[in-house]
Amino acid sequence: MPVLDLSTIAEGFNENPYPHYARLREDGPVHRVKAADGQEVWLIVGHQEARQALTHPDVSKNWLTSGLYADREQTEASANMMRADPPHHTRLRRLVSRSFAPSRIEGLRGRIQEIVDGLLDGMQALPERRADLIESFALPLPMTLICELLGVPEADRGVFRGWITQIVSPTGLESENAAVRTMTAYMAELVDARIADPGEDLLSDWVTSRGDEGDRLSRQELVAMAFLMMVGGHETTVHLISNGIRALLAHPDQLAALRADPDGLIDGAVEEALRYDGPVETATFRYASADLEIGGTFIEAGSPVLVCLAAADRDPARFEDPDAFDIRRPGRGGHIAFGHGIHHCVAAPLGRLEGRIAIRSLLERFPDLQEEPAVLEWAPGTLVRGTTRHPVRW
Repeated sequence: MPVLDLSTIAEGFNENPYPHYARLREDGPVHRVKAADGQEVWLIVGHQEARQALTHPDVSKNWLTSGLYADREQTEASANMMRADPPHHTRLRRLVSRSFAPSRIEGLRGRIQEIVDGLLDGMQALPERRADLIESFALPLPMTLICELLGVPEADRGVFRGWITQIVSPTGLESENAAVRTMTAYMAELVDARIADPGEDLLSDWVTSRGDEGDRLSRQELVAMAFLMMVGGHETTVHLISNGIRALLAHPDQLAALRADPDGLIDGAVEEALRYDGPVETATFRYASADLEIGGTFIEAGSPVLVCLAAADRDPARFEDPDAFDIRRPGRGGHIAFGHGIHHCVAAPLGRLEGRIAIRSLLERFPDLQEEPAVLEWAPGTLVRGTTRHPVRW
């Protein structure tokens, strides 16, 4: 099978990759491609095949033992839950999952609304009635909430944005490794402080959590989990909000329907935003731990595998009229924007709640919200799907 260089498919691929993924999908659900870093990988673009890969026992997340990506910085945070296979992954997830139980997430509703209202107050006070939606709203909401949950002092929160950007949308390997190293060191200090003196925050909950026969998270596992929560829980929510608002403003009929019935349609609007233009374009790397077949394609043991969530969620074999944005879409769910299987995002309920409150409150506060004409810069690579800024006016 010929190898396709994604970087040469077409100009503007980052801005709108969906037509290119559709053409790939017409030729088959699995393709051999060259990723942005030059690595040859298997790219899965079909929905059924994506679900198969995300649950296949021979598609491993533990690439630390695969020999791949040895040039990436290895720190205490490297062995996190996202890079583990069962039974290690099963144990880690069991120890932290109760922190994301529905009752606990619902208990955060009031605080999320307070943060949202404060940010909207700040926007409303701007005399020019213009703002960057990301910097003024979509970014500080999850950053404030996650830092509060992890007990990060307010004075330290500003440095995290730069670190996270270099990790999820790196401009180079050296800067990515430096960001991982620096952020891991900070998280280690934070964990040590909570071990010495637990408080009421989420990190303290993990420190004191006990499983079967007194099982507990080690110091390294605590550092890795805090690192994962900060990176994953922040970036996805930023672009869920921004991409969701962009889709609604681009579809006035859907926006009008949501404004007319926010109670009945906000859940559907968030789910459709996740399916239509979700914040994660491709899942993080996996690799074949044994020879296997997906979508009629043989994948040799040791090969890297990328599951394209964005392509899978526009697959016409799964979704009728997949390129249409429809907040009343029957079935509502069925997408894999938060992953699928044992690695389905443990904090997905929190991201959904933030998205619902943020999008609804923003539209209610600014009924004449519009986008400013601008040339937008999209995040490089194919991990994060979103722009670096989002100019709006009202």
